[in-house]
Amino acid sequence: MKILKDINELVRAGVISDKAADNIRDYYRDKGELSNNRLFIVFGILGAILVGLGFILIIAHNWDEISKITKTSFAFLPLLLGQILCGFTLIKKQDSVVWKESATAFLFFAVGAVISLVSQIYNIPGNLGSFLLLWMLLCLPLIYIMRSSVVSLLYLIGITYYACETGYWSFHASGTYFYWLLLLGALPHYYHLYKKKSGSNFMTLHNWIITFSIVISLGTVADRTGELMYISYFSLFGLFSLMGKSQFFDLQYTRNNAYKIVGSLGTIGLLLALSFDWFWMELRTGDLLYTYAIGSPEFFAAVILTLLAGVLIFFQQQKINPTDFVFALFVPIFFLGQVSIISVVLINVLVFVIGIFKIIEGVKKDHLGIVNYGLLIITALIVCRFFDADLSFIFRGILFVLVGVGFFLTNYRMLKKRKTND
Repeated sequence: MKILKDINELVRAGVISDKAADNIRDYYRDKGELSNNRLFIVFGILGAILVGLGFILIIAHNWDEISKITKTSFAFLPLLLGQILCGFTLIKKQDSVVWKESATAFLFFAVGAVISLVSQIYNIPGNLGSFLLLWMLLCLPLIYIMRSSVVSLLYLIGITYYACETGYWSFHASGTYFYWLLLLGALPHYYHLYKKKSGSNFMTLHNWIITFSIVISLGTVADRTGELMYISYFSLFGLFSLMGKSQFFDLQYTRNNAYKIVGSLGTIGLLLALSFDWFWMELRTGDLLYTYAIGSPEFFAAVILTLLAGVLIFFQQQKINPTDFVFALFVPIFFLGQVSIISVVLINVLVFVIGIFKIIEGVKKDHLGIVNYGLLIITALIVCRFFDADLSFIFRGILFVLVGVGFFLTNYRMLKKRKTND
């Protein structure tokens, strides 16, 4: 590393002391060891997964020529090997993250393999949903016995797949509620990471996986009043945005703050989708029966998420801005849209106002990223109207030119202001 080569020269020139030089060497040595440990963990996990998959492929190649008893023995062999590795890790390698994560990842896939193989050998009836449910339930204790973050991530992916399989893709798809109980099973480990390893890559990955998992799986509660799910999703994204502004997440790098990013982009994406009249036309011509809707799962999801977001606003009064109230503003707009065309106008105005607020916020904070985000919101709104509104091509071209000039001038003035201040 170049800076280590320059340390002796800096000491000779009297720029830094010998003690400071030793501290710098120790810092970069520890940093290098940490980087190497991360590589060992990644390659160890990948190695365990590849060994497990390779073992299965070797058996599968000669599967038809093997007797039933031999097949059963081979089916349980990876499971036995994974348990031996995990037992060895608990006894001899408790402090080794590489051993712990690799052995547990291997056992995780061994459990799935033995379930599927035994079912195939003895023709045990079942479907993909029941297979995933049994697999995840059997592997849930591994997260806490082995303290494995990799298995926790695999478990979260698995239960998300289960929610999609049973809630979206099955022939008689219906809302699945086991997913939410399974999700609760992983939260204690997530809390442990928050308390003990808040700056780790595993914590960041959990933030992203949990966020996407909830967003994907929320739609499985929809039944007959799917229109109410728009309220649920607006409230969910509002809840995520407010969580991203909490003291812990607000100190993270923006790329690590999954809640803030998903909440903001999700809100803007929904608003842009509803800035067209198609949804509101269906809502006005549809037959939403409130007597039935009040007892529906969509209604409970909307109420619970809206209340949670409202409570979070109450506890974060010092950090909120007008854009954080979008989920609350959408509720009256939604009900107004059933009787009036004005709702689509209000949605367009709301998107434009959010874009302006983001530009103002970015200027105040001297943050080009926020400014350009606001400009992109307004640009996206103009693009939507480009395909929707009955405007001449000349007028549309002028709009794009004005937005492009706005991008250039805003960035130019902020960069010039920074140079002046420097």
